[in-house]
Amino acid sequence: MSTEKPGLAWQAVLTGFPMPGRCGKPRQTGCTMLLDKRLGLSETRDLLELAGDYIDIIKLTFGTSALYPEAVLREKIKLIRSYEVDVYPGGTLFEIAFWQNKMESYLEYAADIGFTGIEVSDGTITLSAKERRQAIQTAKAYGFKVVTEVGKKNGAPLSILRMQQIIADDLEHGAHKVIIEGRESGKAVGIFDQNGKVKEAEMEALVHVLPNPESVLIWEAPLKCQQVTLIKRFGPNVNLGNIAPEEVLAVEALRRGLRGDTLEFCLERMTAEHWLVSGRGGE
Repeated sequence: MSTEKPGLAWQAVLTGFPMPGRCGKPRQTGCTMLLDKRLGLSETRDLLELAGDYIDIIKLTFGTSALYPEAVLREKIKLIRSYEVDVYPGGTLFEIAFWQNKMESYLEYAADIGFTGIEVSDGTITLSAKERRQAIQTAKAYGFKVVTEVGKKNGAPLSILRMQQIIADDLEHGAHKVIIEGRESGKAVGIFDQNGKVKEAEMEALVHVLPNPESVLIWEAPLKCQQVTLIKRFGPNVNLGNIAPEEVLAVEALRRGLRGDTLEFCLERMTAEHWLVSGRGGE
């Protein structure tokens, strides 16, 4: 399904977008998860009016939603939902609730206030496999879309084999999607090196055993170089997370070939296909 909706600017001029195949909403692949640290109601409304079609999840990151006046939080969540965008509290808030033995109260309040999803993570605390499974199943029983996160914010990184095991277990026990940790910086974490570049061998090893990584994984990829690499590898419908609000249209432009980094890729691919067809035609 294309999102080249009637009423988009330049439609009478352009013959489609250079990178075809972008899924429209509601979508299971090609999701963009926005990292919201501080947007007020007016900023949220302006952003959704402009780019709501390109946002699938807004995560009120860390524990920031605990600092909102309750009336403002309720109004903001209602506004986000009116644009058919899911909204989650950050995984850090889940970890605090778990640590304080407040899981049931946490989920009850999240449901009451209007959140549609819950992130289950242990980036700072440690969850046993049993505790992680129970958290996923309990949150799902409350009607939430459950996303889990794989990776540690500090300390020794997880091995690829261990990450694969956790992903498989999370999906088996009801996770909607699994986030690959990239933090806000996108550097020296997960599949990213100290400079934020994708360690492609590790990325390929990670997805090797997954039948449909484009559908189940969300790659936290706050840096443009990471977004470009992932779009080139998995196509315009790769799930991307930790996108800053001011970067939403820029990321969508990358997905559509409306930015030099992916336009060049599209042109190279079209040229290669042309020569391949021409070569076959002359045989």
